Amino acid sequence: MSFPKVVLGGGLLVGLLAAPPAEARFGKHSDSNETSKPVHKASAIGADDDDAKEEDENQNRSSKTTTVSSTDDCCSSSASDDAAAIILGAVFELLFRGMGEAIAATGTHHGHDIDAPDATPERNSLRHAVPFSFRAGVLASPLEGGMGLDFDLGWDVHQFGVDLRLSRLVGTWESSTYRDERTLGEMHVTFSPIVREDLRLRVEAGVSLLDLPGSVYVGPSAGMSVEACVLGPLDAEARLQLTPGPYQQVDARAGLALHLGSLMLRGGARYLALDSEVAPLGLALGFTPEFGMGFTF
Repeated sequence: MSFPKVVLGGGLLVGLLAAPPAEARFGKHSDSNETSKPVHKASAIGADDDDAKEEDENQNRSSKTTTVSSTDDCCSSSASDDAAAIILGAVFELLFRGMGEAIAATGTHHGHDIDAPDATPERNSLRHAVPFSFRAGVLASPLEGGMGLDFDLGWDVHQFGVDLRLSRLVGTWESSTYRDERTLGEMHVTFSPIVREDLRLRVEAGVSLLDLPGSVYVGPSAGMSVEACVLGPLDAEARLQLTPGPYQQVDARAGLALHLGSLMLRGGARYLALDSEVAPLGLALGFTPEFGMGFTF
């Protein structure tokens, strides 16, 4: 072999050994700065593209299943809230229904049994002549320049009883920002000389008090009251109370009471007079309408 051929062959061999390994690419040049991209997993030779699509659909179905699961949790929580609301509503309905039935079935104004007029009257048919009765109520009196609120509580055992009352008078003076308040109280023992099914007359005696800012007055008190059946469950009521000293007070009221079982709806008129020295400033006493409600058993 000649010397030039030997030199040419040696150069080709050295170039092949020194050259960097080439990347196998089909129709595209290699770019070292090109960002790597995700590729699908290699599939076996001869495998159909449908297998890859099926795998993708399975992954999508799995993610959708998770979303549906969270939605089911929300629906389950909402269903639990609805069930709790239904249960509470049923409980309150039963309570109110029971209270309504108890109020309608109790009280003192149910009358005699028309089917057995000769039978011994029951407690609820004796009306004002029941051996024991309990009463409580509240009455509101809108006065010129203020408001009056009256609470009463009492009971009767045969002919004797107790009557407790508390009145709150609120008046304004010169402007609505100033309030002049008075509290009136009464504690009476009662005796009923007349007790019939349709009538009860009470004579009352005890003490009354007047609470002023910085002082309290206590004096003797006397009065009388009457309750009479007018028509069915409708009663007429009247009451008079006097305090001669150390302050003068006259408290008179009359009205009607509608008995709905043990519930009473009341309305009428009231006359209240107090010494000018102890009367609330700005409150026009005298005649005023009053209305309220109460219970009697």
